[in-house]
Amino acid sequence: MRYVDEYRAPEQVMQLVAHLQQRARLLPHTAARPLRIMEVCGGHTHAIFKFGLDQLLPENIEFIHGPGCPVCVLPMGRIDACIEIASRPGVIFCTFGDAMRVPGKNGSLLQAKARGADVRIVYSPMDALRLAQQNPQREVVFFGLGFETTMPATALTLRQARERNVDNFYFFCQHITLLPTLRSLLDQPENGIDAFLAPGHVSMVIGTEAYGFIASDYHRPLVVAGFEPLDLLQGAVMLVEQTIAQRSDVENQYRRVVPDEGQPAGAGGDGRRLPPGWRQRMARPGGHQRLRRAAYASLSALRCRGAFSPRRRSACATTRAPAAARC
Repeated sequence: MRYVDEYRAPEQVMQLVAHLQQRARLLPHTAARPLRIMEVCGGHTHAIFKFGLDQLLPENIEFIHGPGCPVCVLPMGRIDACIEIASRPGVIFCTFGDAMRVPGKNGSLLQAKARGADVRIVYSPMDALRLAQQNPQREVVFFGLGFETTMPATALTLRQARERNVDNFYFFCQHITLLPTLRSLLDQPENGIDAFLAPGHVSMVIGTEAYGFIASDYHRPLVVAGFEPLDLLQGAVMLVEQTIAQRSDVENQYRRVVPDEGQPAGAGGDGRRLPPGWRQRMARPGGHQRLRRAAYASLSALRCRGAFSPRRRSACATTRAPAAARC
């Protein structure tokens, strides 16, 4: 398959591994204290284990698995809130399939569905909007989650809901922005992170320039990389070269996809461009997003009749993970 197979070619992979092994000898790091490269995205982690790349690294280089995907890091209280809304009479609760099995204190959405809640898997927020138009007597709640890659589709759907005057469609927000998450990691003392592999799909939206603070403020090298074996290995080589040269720069390995300036306006699925303020409508400095503009606040799931009470909402928000949780 073009644009895939050539980035998995075994001969090129082994040549790059040999080159990485050779360059790694010049690192000041040892097997006891390896160069710790955090791959931020769960997609990178999946590729590393799928292709066994962690087994091909020199002994003085180590991959550290980062925040992963927004689904994997969902707070238990947010899942409990989803179940609370989904269990209300007259509510159709829509979510992506990978959120169905994430456990909260009171079980998962899949278990809530088995108990009778009307929980449906959708492939896009527009599917949920169509459900709302087809069921005007029901309240349809879409559970929006994901990094910057899924935020444009959500923003477009919210605009469509307002333009079409769909008054039974609501949005429960769990979008997370990547940059505050990385800053929070780096602000932790003794975090042990020496360098970053940044995700290509998020970077396609935000660009490479957005990572500048990691190099300038925290003096960590960062490379935006794709998701195939040659992408990840080349990204590792680029980070090794920066470390040898004692540089902390932002570099782009994934140039076939990622522009340095990103997609500042976003693009809608109907070919229209989203207005420049779409991120601000969902902006929140701490990483977790919410609707801010008054024109869209009426679409918040917290305002629909099927939503939980403020007291119950507070209880869900303060749910803590068990002390023995593996995460």
